[in-house]
Parts: sequence; C-alpha cells; structure tokens
Amino acid sequence: MAGAANKVAVVKTVSPIRRSGRGRTPSGKPNPIDAHVGARVRLRRTLLGMSQEKLGEAIGLTFQQVQKYERGANRIGASRLFDLSRVLDVPVSFFFDEMSENAAQQSPRMMVAGVVEEVVQESENDPMTKRETLELVRAYYKISDPTVRKRLFELAKSLASITEGV
Repeated sequence: MAGAANKVAVVKTVSPIRRSGRGRTPSGKPNPIDAHVGARVRLRRTLLGMSQEKLGEAIGLTFQQVQKYERGANRIGASRLFDLSRVLDVPVSFFFDEMSENAAQQSPRMMVAGVVEEVVQESENDPMTKRETLELVRAYYKISDPTVRKRLFELAKSLASITEGV
C-alpha cells in the first residue's frame, strides 16, 4: 500500500474554448450583432441630421467613441443603449429591428460554443447603410410640399426603370 500513496491523480478540466474576445468573431472583426446595432445608431442619427459630435455630447462621449459604436468596434452596453434610445427618440428595440437571421445567430454565446461559423457581413452591400442613401432620404423629407415630394418620388422611380433596361 505504500506505493499507492505516491500515485498522483491528474485531472484535466475541460472548459469551453474561447473563440473570440469580447464578442468579436474568430477573425477579430466586430460581432455582426454589434455592427447591426451600430449601423442602426448611425441610420437614426443621420436621419435626424445629427452629427457624431452632437450625439457624443448628448450622451457624454467623444465623437470618436460614437464612431467606434457605429462601426461595431466598441460594444454598446445596456445603459448606453438606453441613453441612445432617449437621445435619438426611438425605442431600444429599434436598434435590433431588421436584423438578418445570420447576424442574430452569431451572438457571442453561440460563437463561444462553436455552434456557428463566421459569416461575411451583409451590411457592406446594403444600400440602406450607405451615407448617400441616408442623406437622400433626409433631403427628401425636408421637402415640405407633399405634391413636390410625390413628383420627386415618381421621377426617381421612372429614372430607375429606365436605367434597369440599360
């Protein structure tokens, strides 16, 4: 029995593999959910005609921090999201509206568990996230005469149909 006392039991603990840091994808890119929320912040801010600097002042941040939020580089905490919803005059749910199923399935929990693979960002090709689109929509709604606005809408539709055939 003396030999049994000298045996050492080696116990390996198995812990989940951490595939990404702070919610980022395995490649280090921002999580698609964070990028979507940031894009929605940018969409609403731009539609209101608010600068990043003004938004930052309203919530106690620098415009650089607002830029990082909008790119998804920095994650937005619950209390900050609440402040953003108040300043931008939208419900918190607005920031999650229109999220693609691919983005929704890439929560940090799912990535850590290794359940999903990284998917290419869809928002890069989405015209609704482009500055030109946001500025066009804002300018359109600045036209106070509904008749003029309707005529511009019809003109844009007819120009689009002409260029589709080219």
